[in-house]
Amino acid sequence: MMTTIVGQTIQRTDAVSKVTGRAAYPGDLDMDGQLWMKVRFSDRVHARIVSIDTSRAEAYPGVVAVFTARDVPNNEYGLIIFDQPVLCGPGSNKPGADIVRCMADHVALVVAETEQAAAAARDLIQIDYEDLPIVTDAEAAMDDGAPQLHAASPNNILCHYRIRKGDMQAGWAQAAVVVEGTYTTSWQEHAYLQPEAGLSYIDEEGRVTVVVGGQWVHEDQEQVAHALGLERDQVRIIYPAIGGAFGGREDMSVQIILALAAMKLRRPVKIIWSREESIRGHHKRHPVKIYARWGATREGKVVAAEAQVIGDGGAYAYTTTKVMGNANLMVTGPYCIPNIHIDTYGVYTNNIPAGAFRGFGGPQGAFAAEGQMTKLAQALGMDPVEIRARNVLHEGDLLSVGTPLPKGVSIPEVVAKCAAESGYWEQTPDGWKRKPLAQPADPSKRRGVGFACGFKNVGFSFGAPEQNTATIELYGKAEIERVVVRQGGAEVGQGAHTVFLQMAAEAVGVPIERVELITQDTAQTSNSGSASASRMTFMAGNAIRGAAERALEAWRNEERPAIATYQYRPPKTTPYDPQTGRSEPNFAYGYVAQAVEVEVDLETGHVHVIRVVSANDVGRAVNPQLVQGQVEGAVVQAQGYAIMEHLVSVNGVIQNPYLSTYLIPTVLDVPHEVKALILEYADPIGPWGARGMAEMPFLTIAPAIAAAVHDATGVWIDSIPMTPDRVVRHLQAHHVAV
Repeated sequence: MMTTIVGQTIQRTDAVSKVTGRAAYPGDLDMDGQLWMKVRFSDRVHARIVSIDTSRAEAYPGVVAVFTARDVPNNEYGLIIFDQPVLCGPGSNKPGADIVRCMADHVALVVAETEQAAAAARDLIQIDYEDLPIVTDAEAAMDDGAPQLHAASPNNILCHYRIRKGDMQAGWAQAAVVVEGTYTTSWQEHAYLQPEAGLSYIDEEGRVTVVVGGQWVHEDQEQVAHALGLERDQVRIIYPAIGGAFGGREDMSVQIILALAAMKLRRPVKIIWSREESIRGHHKRHPVKIYARWGATREGKVVAAEAQVIGDGGAYAYTTTKVMGNANLMVTGPYCIPNIHIDTYGVYTNNIPAGAFRGFGGPQGAFAAEGQMTKLAQALGMDPVEIRARNVLHEGDLLSVGTPLPKGVSIPEVVAKCAAESGYWEQTPDGWKRKPLAQPADPSKRRGVGFACGFKNVGFSFGAPEQNTATIELYGKAEIERVVVRQGGAEVGQGAHTVFLQMAAEAVGVPIERVELITQDTAQTSNSGSASASRMTFMAGNAIRGAAERALEAWRNEERPAIATYQYRPPKTTPYDPQTGRSEPNFAYGYVAQAVEVEVDLETGHVHVIRVVSANDVGRAVNPQLVQGQVEGAVVQAQGYAIMEHLVSVNGVIQNPYLSTYLIPTVLDVPHEVKALILEYADPIGPWGARGMAEMPFLTIAPAIAAAVHDATGVWIDSIPMTPDRVVRHLQAHHVAV
């Protein structure tokens, strides 16, 4: 038997191919005889399409076909609800498909012999619209008389969650201090490396095959099969190298339209979106507005919390019901609060659809929760770490939903480790105290430190079916010479496939060099679930471990080859009670605390992130270097969310669909230091104790930066992104000057 490989830093299996450029991404793939596709997006925010004239496009040299709504066998799709047409326009077999509800809607597809011909012909399509009234403010969309987007959702309310815990009147009576705040967050663009691209064809077994980037091959397969009226086994999805995801590839982009064209034309079809098309065409992080009111005793115990949470879901559901369910849970933070009253809404508007993005409602909830907690500390004259230490959840404490967290609660230890290791705090007999912070010699610069903590679910929540299936094949004679792992989980840049190999080698007891991975192909793997919700290491690890145990048993029984398949199912979760919110929302969590030092330029409003200390309980670091990479990546991405990334949308039209005007952090914006504290308090049911962790370091950066800006300037900025112009306006409003 070999020494342990779980816990070692192993070079990523795709490292060399990606660094040398040999890795094939969807846009790199070509086939003989392939055609090219271009999409005609909607020209209106909200309108009925009266007619579409494709004659000039069809007559353009090189054009092979133009497809409209009448060509889609089952013209609907959606990850949670089938509420979006594949193509909008007259002639569809689905009521309401003649209406465009946002600028991201697809109206027609042009397929031609060359990309240039497809693009030229696309612009020749004539569309006659009947404009409809628009609504782009989520609060206004809930009003009586607002334009209605979907008949099944009166007042445009897609979902409404309530939490009712304890006695609010008694809670407010106990409170010595009460703080109120209104917090707003904005859209965030995923900005992944490879824009949407793919290649479709009919494979040797007659299956409609789509090679594309995504996060869940089997869900893509189901969506394509549904829209095309095919059985699932008539559709094959393959992922090559993906080029980033962050939740942005959970919903459909080019999968269905590529499959439609290949099915109709029986020829390979390729598409590559430009960056502008990508920003315009796929969903964003939810903008959320939160009205919060919290109360605490003189001793710093939070006794009451109220919040109204309004999320702008855009024109279609995508994952709004799940994201806002998460925000509903996270908006009171990782704290034991006896009296809670929350109302959370997911609302349809004519804006770009909003959906999954790293943190999945958690960053929005944490921005408000941590802002409230730091403001309570200020009102009480208490240290912000100390007030958290007095309120965080412990083993057995009840969540806002009235049930205890699963065993393995480590947030008290995580907060303490982060504070101590940061160097900004010390623990005294009277509790945690901040050390003095040196200020720059330049009077126009001021430095401050902020602290925030949070928790994040691992796996699907609120009763969503959750499973992961793996197969292990053992080959050899006297000893195991070769191990084949079939595990469909997507590699979207996080290092999952390397970790799969490590866990399989560990479970079987062979060197990693003997392990091969077959993955990301519906024809060769079982359903793994999505590469999202910080779940893949946790779920795939348990499935791989179970399959290995069974394959080894077969091996001991002299089966050659020894093959076993195992489906891992975690403990069940339950949905919110519609009136009280009571539930068992998740089967596992990860815990995070972060300290951030910033420097604010009082003249320009620039916020420079100097240093970040990020403490994350990952249960067990299967590959420590990959964990460190996740921490650093999440910190920088969250920094962009907090202070840089400003997607401008006016009346439903994105004004800056380019990376030249939608600014994301570059290497020059990275903090001088990101100190990743990898904490390992084993999860009781995680594989080798591992918890999922990819989202955790994102959650609390924005509120920590906001607290640091306040520490530096005395000014609270409760709206992100904190772009320089906004910071200057806040400083001027509070008469803060050099």
